[in-house]
Amino acid sequence: MVTATNPYVSRILGLLGDKPFLAVLESTPAKLQQHFDRLGPQGLKKTYAPGKWTAGQILCHLADAELAIGFRTRQAVTEPNHRIQPFDQDSWARGYPRQDAAAALKACIALRGWNLSFWRTLGPEDFARMAFHPERGNESVETIIKLLAGHDLNHLAQLEQIR
Repeated sequence: MVTATNPYVSRILGLLGDKPFLAVLESTPAKLQQHFDRLGPQGLKKTYAPGKWTAGQILCHLADAELAIGFRTRQAVTEPNHRIQPFDQDSWARGYPRQDAAAALKACIALRGWNLSFWRTLGPEDFARMAFHPERGNESVETIIKLLAGHDLNHLAQLEQIR
């Protein structure tokens, strides 16, 4: 399990609470599409607070996170004693202002469908598999996926603020 002393983990899992994590993950693509459609090209350039990502940048980040977490969970399930390689989201985000938010949304939706099809095949022993995250310690596959669901809720709330 993850140590409760990590503020990020506590905050993100707190957003999820006892909501069914796979249901949250299943509902996100439609919500992202709704935000994208309602915001339009001008709204995608807006941010929820000074110095924070724009709606378009959030969509790029969500696509990157989906790619990374899908890969991470596959490695954790298939490789014994897997050591997670963290990524620097701020470094990845430097290019977001020049990237296409519509392409990011399409990628996120497609990758989420693919990841859900994988996660639905997992049994209890797979969800219990542990991987070591250098910044957070040991995390089960279930915790990794729950963190993604809480991460979705965090960014959906930001998109709602922008809208």
